[in-house]
Amino acid sequence: MNWDDTPDTTAAERLVGSVADREDQAVEAALRPKDLGDFIGQEKVREQLDLVLRAARARGATADHVLLSGAPGLGKTTLSMIIAAEMGAPIRITSGPAIQHAGDLAAILSSLQEGEVLFLDEIHRMSRPAEEMLYMAMEDFRVDVIVGKGPGATAIPLELPPFTLVGATTRAGLLPPPLRDRFGFTAHMEFYEPAELERVVHRSAQLLDVEIEADGAAEIAGRSRGTPRIANRLLRRVRDYAQVKADGMITRDIAAAALAVYEVDARGLDRLDRAVLTALLKLFGGGPVGLSTLAVAVGEERETVEEVAEPFLVREGLLARTPRGRVATPAAWAHLGLTPPGSPGAGNGQQDLFGA
Repeated sequence: MNWDDTPDTTAAERLVGSVADREDQAVEAALRPKDLGDFIGQEKVREQLDLVLRAARARGATADHVLLSGAPGLGKTTLSMIIAAEMGAPIRITSGPAIQHAGDLAAILSSLQEGEVLFLDEIHRMSRPAEEMLYMAMEDFRVDVIVGKGPGATAIPLELPPFTLVGATTRAGLLPPPLRDRFGFTAHMEFYEPAELERVVHRSAQLLDVEIEADGAAEIAGRSRGTPRIANRLLRRVRDYAQVKADGMITRDIAAAALAVYEVDARGLDRLDRAVLTALLKLFGGGPVGLSTLAVAVGEERETVEEVAEPFLVREGLLARTPRGRVATPAAWAHLGLTPPGSPGAGNGQQDLFGA
């Protein structure tokens, strides 16, 4: 079980969206592992982080500042809580968008206890003045509080107790180098393999008191886009289907039937993903086609297509972004069971593209 983040309402409404809604957050709190031994996946990150934390405990010191990057839903928030638990320290949770002024950050930092873990989600969205204050706080455990305005303003140094900052970001490239360089340990969270997600599904099913067969867990894992948060969400929807339509046991057939109801196909594509591919293939012959034209054809905003649908389609090798526009790959034609124009048996001309 491993998770995180928050952008767009369209993303939040999707069953295969990696953004956590209120229901996800409530369930995740119950499913989150409490220590590194229970954390599934991210083997290299776990091994490296374990060394960092053990060494800090052996020295009787606070752990180095930690930067976690990666897509939403992979476990950044979970790891921050594990860091606090492994160090036997309390954790304070906030986010970059909530810190719009240096004074906001100063208030948080000045109230930290010695050794406390401060988890700063979406750290790349913090305001620049607060960011610059954070440099000194991370390096020297000190901040300068400005009192007064204009020529009469004075800076009062405020000493801070040693603390550990855990920053999480989905956009590591947006972090300025001076901030990145102040983290003692940085880790990038990778997407999960199906076998790892099967373990996630089995563990969650046990905690949720859901009966599930191995092939049922494999079916859910295969449609989860490499993301534990999505695997847990699909498990809950399949559980509902199994309780209403079957005897409560999740088998491969039950999982497949349930996810067909929710329009999540065997590769993890949902209605929006398939609409983008179908328009690209049937209306535009596989491309290239401009993003705005493709968005109009699908009936969605340009940003929705670009930020919500395309990343997974590109990662799956179904769509390519080129200087001339979006282009479908041979895998996209195969996935939708269509034949590319010009292939043997495909026919030629406009009629084939529009199915007329």
